[in-house]
Formats: sequence, C-alpha cells, structure tokens
Amino acid sequence: MRATFKGVAALSLALALAGCGNYSHEVAKDGRSAGQLAWPSPTNMPSMHKGGTFPNLDNLRQVRSGLDKHQIAELIGYPHFEEGVWGVREWNYVFNFRKPGNDEVTVCQYKILFDKDKLARSFYWMPEACSALAEEPRPEPAPIAAAPAPSPQNITLSADALFAFDSAGLTDGGKEAVTNLGAKLREHIAQTQSIRVTGYTDRLGSDAYNQQLSERRARAVMEALVSDGVPRTKIVAEGLGEKDPIKDCPDGPRKELVTCLAPNRRVEIRVD
Repeated sequence: MRATFKGVAALSLALALAGCGNYSHEVAKDGRSAGQLAWPSPTNMPSMHKGGTFPNLDNLRQVRSGLDKHQIAELIGYPHFEEGVWGVREWNYVFNFRKPGNDEVTVCQYKILFDKDKLARSFYWMPEACSALAEEPRPEPAPIAAAPAPSPQNITLSADALFAFDSAGLTDGGKEAVTNLGAKLREHIAQTQSIRVTGYTDRLGSDAYNQQLSERRARAVMEALVSDGVPRTKIVAEGLGEKDPIKDCPDGPRKELVTCLAPNRRVEIRVD
C-alpha cells in the first residue's frame, strides 16, 4: 500500500508540475506557428503576477528568435501563468505600458512559442497594436533648414574683347562671348530675379562721351542677351562711364596708357 501511495503521489506531482502545458493547440515543432493560438485569461494569473508587470523596454526589445528559456527569463522574467515545466512550448505574459506624459495604462498580453529544442521562435501580441508600444522609438526627423539665398553672381567681360576701339558694336568674338553667357543665364533663369548690365570706360576722353559710350555698350550686351532668349523683363542696362576704376595708371605715352587702363574698360553683369 505504501509503495502504491508513493507511486500515485509521484504521478500527481508530475501532473502538477506539468500544469496546463501549452494553452495554444498544435504548436509546430519549429515553433513558428500553431494550429490555434489560445490566450489565458488575465484573471487566472497567480497572485504573485496579478495585474501584470511594467517590462523593462530595453530588455524587451532584445528578445529575439533563437534565445533559450533561461535567456528569455533573464530579460523579461518567467511567464506569468502556471504553464508547467515539462513539454511547455509557450510562455505567456501580461505587460503594462504607460505612454510618456500620460497616466493611462495600456494592458497587453505577450506570447512566445518555442521549438522542440525550447528555443524561442515566434512572438505574438494581443491586441496586435500592442507591438508598437514595444518598438524602438523612431527619432524625430531633423527639421529641414531653409536653403540659404544664393549670393549674387558677378561676371566681368572685357570691353576690348567685346567691342572694337571706340565702338559700341559687338565684334564677332564679342557676339560669341555674349551668346555663351546667355546660354548659362537661361539654364537658371527660373531662379533669377534680375540681371544688371553695367558698362564702364577708362578715363581717357570727356566725361560726357565716356558716359554715353558706357551706356551704349551696356545696351548692346543687353540686346544681344535678349536676342539669345533671356527675358527682357529681367534685364536692366546702365552706363557709369569712367567711375569705379579697377586700375589706376600714371600718365605716359598714350599707347602704353591705353594698354594699362584696359581693365577699366569692361562690362559687368550682376545676376541676382
């Protein structure tokens, strides 16, 4: 009788340790699915886990496929239900989440299925929306800084390369230079607000003559740009005569002085 009692007691203990076993039905050997997922009722939790726990989110985010039960327990603890010891291929938890700045608590159930070797293979949430609460928060996108306004572009063309001496008519080389400039301006014409063409002369000759010559040369460049497709509405032409010289040359033989003052004879184009 005593031996029989011991045998019955051992069997009863084994059944108690086995407990409920798997809640879900037909858990696959590879642990990646089940014929039917079943969720234990939170009201059936042992008193020690009553109400669930607030998980350490950093640890919860480290739970992944391939961890054994000991590693899972190190991260998020042992399951919250009496699922038994032997043959158990799933663990169930009840986790509580609180959003930053919000006292409201969201209660979620979490399930892990293990393969035949007791390695974690698949993970489930109820409701499924709870999975978002455990995800790594995405960093806020950096604000897109407004692009700085492009600085004005200044282009200087030598008047000696554009015009014959003492003339406001463009030479063949001058026409080619302005045509190349017009092509570049048209590439960015949508972003261009204004184009100012300014003519300059050297100090040789009278102020009145130099003023007129600088204006005529500026208009000649403007008209050539318009002919090449640059909108007239965006171009302004002006002449400043001998103002704002780039180079100062001492008086001397005229030929040498004309050569020295060449940088002052120019047409400047400012693109805003």
